[in-house]
Amino acid sequence: MEVKYYKSQAEQVVRNYLLADPVLPYSSLLIGIFLCKMAYDLTHALSSYYFKCYPSLTKIQRIEWNNRGMSSAHAIYITSVSIYLVFFNNMFSDQLEGPVTLRYSNFSTFTLGVSVGYFIADLVMIFWLFPSLGGMEFVLHHSLSLIAIAYTMLSGEGQLYTYMVLISEATTPEINLRWFLDTAGLKKSSAYLINGLLMFLAWLVARIFLFIYLFCHMYRHYDQIEKMHIFGYILVFFVPIVLFGMNLVWFGKILKGVKKTLAKKK
Repeated sequence: MEVKYYKSQAEQVVRNYLLADPVLPYSSLLIGIFLCKMAYDLTHALSSYYFKCYPSLTKIQRIEWNNRGMSSAHAIYITSVSIYLVFFNNMFSDQLEGPVTLRYSNFSTFTLGVSVGYFIADLVMIFWLFPSLGGMEFVLHHSLSLIAIAYTMLSGEGQLYTYMVLISEATTPEINLRWFLDTAGLKKSSAYLINGLLMFLAWLVARIFLFIYLFCHMYRHYDQIEKMHIFGYILVFFVPIVLFGMNLVWFGKILKGVKKTLAKKK
């Protein structure tokens, strides 16, 4: 009986979502990759003109510099859209009829496609220059994110929780700015200290408190989560839990760094 139930669910997902509008997900993915290339090249052009330290960087440092400019552009875009859809748009409101886990729109699907394009582009660069742009923890983070976002983009399931997790990208610009300042020889500057404090606060809100809110929301809407396809059901629990564990580990390192920096300023 359970096998027939899950088979029926899978057929419904394919019929209603995967085959409903095949152009939008894949076109938005390609647009995402194209925008990543634009952001990468624009970072290179602007940095060559405005930052005196940029030409003196090694080849791998310039690649990482441009890559971080690309990831910052994606982070600003996806965080802005995620906050809007989660907190300021009524698409996921409890006042509407139907499971919140099955709601989506062309705009929400398109945005997820752009994000999938980014994670593909960034993951390719990580593997291409491994481990210069990040070790296995980055591969794990990007792989989980890519699988989860791609599934919810194609199926329309669990987009609310995907966007809640994507708000955590709000910490990316601060992380990148920290690296930019360090590479530019400004590690002892006030800007480095202020950015470190902002990174600490952003991480606390977007990667700790928000995940706790996400888990509470999932608990209150568990009956609606049960209506998801089995693969989506597993992803909606597994991915946030793993990412939250990684967030806690990284937060501990950030906390130690902040304490160390503040101690030097005394």
